[in-house]
Amino acid sequence: MLADDLVNEGAIKKGKFILTSGKESTFYVDLKEFNTNTGNLSRVADEISRMMKEEAAAGVELGAVPILVAVALKKNIPYSIIRKERQHGNVSLLIGNHVSGKKVAIVEDVVTTGGSVLRAAALLRDHGAIVENVYCVVDREEGGEALLLENGIKLHSLVRISSVVH
Repeated sequence: MLADDLVNEGAIKKGKFILTSGKESTFYVDLKEFNTNTGNLSRVADEISRMMKEEAAAGVELGAVPILVAVALKKNIPYSIIRKERQHGNVSLLIGNHVSGKKVAIVEDVVTTGGSVLRAAALLRDHGAIVENVYCVVDREEGGEALLLENGIKLHSLVRISSVVH
């Protein structure tokens, strides 16, 4: 079971952490290291691919990118990477603009409050995408699902944190 593997392989870390959302937490979900194991990454991509029906996918750098690419390869669909901030060179926030007029799934590693996913959805929608679904490995169950639903987006998760951290 994926939830057990996350715990057994140290992807759920205990301690004191500041999350991307700015919130403080007593645990951290680190899928970056977990997904460097190609067996883990392949399994995650298989599970997300089975749920996903969209014709393109997108994800926010950094944690989502390996999952996003693996899913896109398995489904043979185009993908786009969303930068968190404008950088040197090409200052576009969207790499791989394959979204206009398409149903685009957002792929994410971990969803907490849903803020970064909502910003990604807004960017994709501004580029003509139809965004209705987000697929994540872990839902931290800290308001993300409700926020996304309020904005017309359904969250699908492989693992809910309440099944792992008690």
